[in-house]
Amino acid sequence: MHHLIYCTCPDRETAESIAGRLIAEKLAACVNILPGVLSVYEWQGKIEIAQEHLLLIKSPPARYDAIEAAIKTLHPYQLPEIIAVAIERGSAEYLKWIDSCLPTN
Repeated sequence: MHHLIYCTCPDRETAESIAGRLIAEKLAACVNILPGVLSVYEWQGKIEIAQEHLLLIKSPPARYDAIEAAIKTLHPYQLPEIIAVAIERGSAEYLKWIDSCLPTN
């Protein structure tokens, strides 16, 4: 089983900082940074519209807690979006590659 973890960031610098840390600490096999995401949400009673960068983080579920902690340490938002969804199907070779990038403990 693997996770795809979503996290929005306010800018490219934050996105690259988080992605780099997750890869360097072997918490994720790959992090895609998608710029130009438009988020519309309510925050503290106001409708907000923000240009953000979306992180797509590929990792096994066992690393979720460490990923969440790392994101919260580096992220400037009071309440960053951190959502994990299970990858139910995918290329067997790609999923095996994810596992090969991350040592098991």
